[in-house]
Formats: sequence, structure tokens, C-alpha cells
Amino acid sequence: MTTKGYGLKRALYRGGRPGRLMRWWNRVDAWWFARGPARLPQAAVLEVRGRSTGRLRAVPLAVADVDGREHLVSMLGPGAGWVRDVAAAGGHAVLRRGGRRRAVVLEPVPADARVPVLRRYLAVAPGARPHLGVGPDAPDAALRRLAERLPVYRVVPGAGR
Repeated sequence: MTTKGYGLKRALYRGGRPGRLMRWWNRVDAWWFARGPARLPQAAVLEVRGRSTGRLRAVPLAVADVDGREHLVSMLGPGAGWVRDVAAAGGHAVLRRGGRRRAVVLEPVPADARVPVLRRYLAVAPGARPHLGVGPDAPDAALRRLAERLPVYRVVPGAGR
């Protein structure tokens, strides 16, 4: 796995949180993923109410499709804002993908079932690799170590809030 540019990518998310430039870039990505002229098949926008402000937050994410099911992974771990917002919302959110907007519930995937999802996620989200330190060809043992600390959610149809 090449590490070119990985230091810069990690610096843009210093302390596990996006800096000012990355917050701006994430807003651009959210627009691009949801309405942009070129929709990427793995790109999605998660909309969830902020746990403190109650304002709707839009977060660009990559979807890992495994066995016909959609999954979301937090490359920044359990402290990521969207992960905490989803927990506060009882898992309820809206997923915008492929021109569709639908209410969903995010269900945590048990750690022992995360390896195939993480492998697929690393294949479709190359921007996550600098944060995780491995690629899609990593051995299962390395992915099991990641599975213990990274939140992984199964996307299921659900009623909106």
C-alpha cells in the first residue's frame, strides 16, 4: 500500500476531527454527492440532526455494499460527530444516494461480523486508508483489530423523524 500523501490527509483531520479546510471540503462533497453532475456509485450523504443544535447535518460518506446490504463505516472512530449524532437520534437518519433520499435506521454491526464490510469499505473509500493504515488487501487479522474500534452500521429502511 502506498503512503504518498497520507501525512497530509491525517493532518487535515488532526485529533480525529476535520479541520476548517476539511469541514468546508466536506460541505462541497455533500453537495457533489447529493446533487452533483457526476454521482459516484459508492457516494452518499447522511443527514442527521445534530445532538446539541438540533440542526440537520449533512455528512458525505462512502457506502460499502456487502451481500446486497448497505453499510456505513466511521473512519474517524466512535468520536466522529455523525456517529454521536446518530446515537442521539436513536439510529434514525436520512440517506441520499444515487439521486434518492430515504429515511433509514443505522444498526450497529457486531465486531465479529465487520471484517467483510471493512474490506469492502477500504476498496470503495481510498480516502479512508490514511486514517486506518491498511488497504483492502490487508490480512483478516489486521481488519479484526480495526473492527474492535471502528463503528460499522447496517443501513435498514426506517421511518423518518
